Amino acid sequence: MAALIVPFMWLSALGFVLSAYAHVMSIWGIPLLWGESVWFLHGGIFVVWLPAVWVSQRVMRDTSQKDFWKIVLSGCPAWMKTAQQILIGYVVVNFLYFMFTSASHPASEDTDPSVIRGFSGHWLIFYGLAFSILYSVRQQPELMVGRQCPAGHPVPHGAQYCGSCGARVDDGRR
Repeated sequence: MAALIVPFMWLSALGFVLSAYAHVMSIWGIPLLWGESVWFLHGGIFVVWLPAVWVSQRVMRDTSQKDFWKIVLSGCPAWMKTAQQILIGYVVVNFLYFMFTSASHPASEDTDPSVIRGFSGHWLIFYGLAFSILYSVRQQPELMVGRQCPAGHPVPHGAQYCGSCGARVDDGRR
């Protein structure tokens, strides 16, 4: 499984770096070196997001969705989780700024810096979260394995007791 996760993890890291470059250049109004090819980043989201969603579904198969991000990102260091929260906040502000400014100044072309800025913020989130999800599972491969209590009932990640029989699940794995 790790052989499949690692390439997509690094591809999402590359997409994040390229998205950050496109975003910063668009803020400064500097044309991108690769011109309209920047839109490949838009399609690349699906290349890395589909494996991230698949991994997330495997991790969460017996677990309540209310703890989704807590469990899926449990293998990430605290700074990475904080960075994701800050990035999400920034992207919301960036999107609102884009919406208010683009209404008064319609873009004249696909490589207009305001258009790139609006889209690249979203690219940052998708590539960043895909990387974090895949990194988390790489660090804690046991997240991909279903947990069971001593009686064999499925137990959600993070639970200390079986919901079916009440048995204690000590080591988080079985």
